[in-house]
Amino acid sequence: MGQDVEAREFTGEDRARYRAKVRRNLDVLAAMLGQQDFSVPDPHVGVEIEFNLIDEAGDPALRNLETLDAIATEDFQTELGRFNVEINVPPSPVAGRGLADMAERMRDDLNAAQSKAQSVDTGLLMIGILPTLDARHLTRETISENPRYHLLSDQILTARGEDIHIVINGVERLRTTIDTIIAEAACTSTQLHLQVEPDDFAPTWNAAQAIAGVQTAVGANSPFLLGKRLWHETRIALFEQATDTRTDELKAQGVRPRVWFGDRWITSVFDLFEENSRYFPALLPIVEDEDPVAEIEAGRIPMLPELRLHNGTIWRWNRPIYDVVDGKPHLRVENRLLPAGPTVPDTVANAALFYGLVTALTEQERPVWSQLPFKAAEEGFHAAAKAGIEAEVFWPGVGTGPVRELVLQHLLPLAHVGLERRGVDSAVIDQYLQIIERRCATGRNGATWLISQFDRTHEKGRDVLDTMRAVTRRYAEHMHEGEPVHTWSVG
Repeated sequence: MGQDVEAREFTGEDRARYRAKVRRNLDVLAAMLGQQDFSVPDPHVGVEIEFNLIDEAGDPALRNLETLDAIATEDFQTELGRFNVEINVPPSPVAGRGLADMAERMRDDLNAAQSKAQSVDTGLLMIGILPTLDARHLTRETISENPRYHLLSDQILTARGEDIHIVINGVERLRTTIDTIIAEAACTSTQLHLQVEPDDFAPTWNAAQAIAGVQTAVGANSPFLLGKRLWHETRIALFEQATDTRTDELKAQGVRPRVWFGDRWITSVFDLFEENSRYFPALLPIVEDEDPVAEIEAGRIPMLPELRLHNGTIWRWNRPIYDVVDGKPHLRVENRLLPAGPTVPDTVANAALFYGLVTALTEQERPVWSQLPFKAAEEGFHAAAKAGIEAEVFWPGVGTGPVRELVLQHLLPLAHVGLERRGVDSAVIDQYLQIIERRCATGRNGATWLISQFDRTHEKGRDVLDTMRAVTRRYAEHMHEGEPVHTWSVG
């Protein structure tokens, strides 16, 4: 949700001025891509992780402000729900022992934050959807106090003109109606950032889209919502519906959703920003004083605030990011489709798979996306969200088959090559890619562990919520012990 905004109402004039300013930003960005230095001499990667807050019983703890006061570090921030916080792991080089150093930093930060959170009777949990959430936690009162969240919620509901309907058909069926976007707070994720140069952006984004189904299947960690077993990565369906500004009639007309996989391979990062401007009306039409043309003429790099704010209200699963750091412009691919957790090693293993694969795939003589229909990539993504690690997906040269075999036989060797190309130490490559290998060999990821643990714990006649509490507490124990999920016992 990005930058802070204040509570306010918007007029038609606000929207017209904002649209014109976004287009002005877009023109300036187009010129900058050909004229400014976006080079990446020392590639950095970054990670954001959203946490749930739980109490001693395993229920959501609606105390994010008290928890953040106790943690007292700028690395942790609020998120949409009062039962959420987020950590921004500072960007670091990927070469050498960069991934291992990132893991150590994440582990230290999590331990310190957990210790301080306990002083206000909360605990941190890395999981895609908290199993103990129920309807009481998805109300306007559980939205965080920051005005930007309430403003965004109001704007999405105003754009829809009706309440948000959540319908997910999985092992069980969920159907509910919510009058805010608070259901989005149930979708806690890991977001991976990779800085790239303009010429490398399109192939990197295309590669990220091509592997979205594989990532989702291997990393699935969200099988339960509101007491029902749905998809292995229910977050995908929930997030797509929780912020949908379209009525049924607009869907039938083919209007694009704001949580979007996309509809084509791209040739430039400009394609994505231009599509955002062309297809999506503003949700937060806030115009800043910056004149981007004057900034360029003065020899300064413009922040392009309207373009960035608009981009932040379109939730592509692989999102383009424009930013300015130390007076220099840069571009990032933000990979948004993974759930949080289950552990720090699992998170870094997911990151290693992503960074390795996109690097290797962008260097192939015949790109995979030239052989893969875009629709097949999107269908594979949703099939993986439903079936998780047991999903089947299509891959060029291989055909349609189990994700586990595809990863073990074809993609892990590619990821290894990609990480080598980025200068990652061989021991670090082996350490984290072996976690992915063992997940695929055993069929055990977060989602399958949660399902197995629920089945083992749920006794005939026992309340489902009590079972979810027991599963959540056991998950929290494993998470804080820090061993990868494929090693977790059930019982």
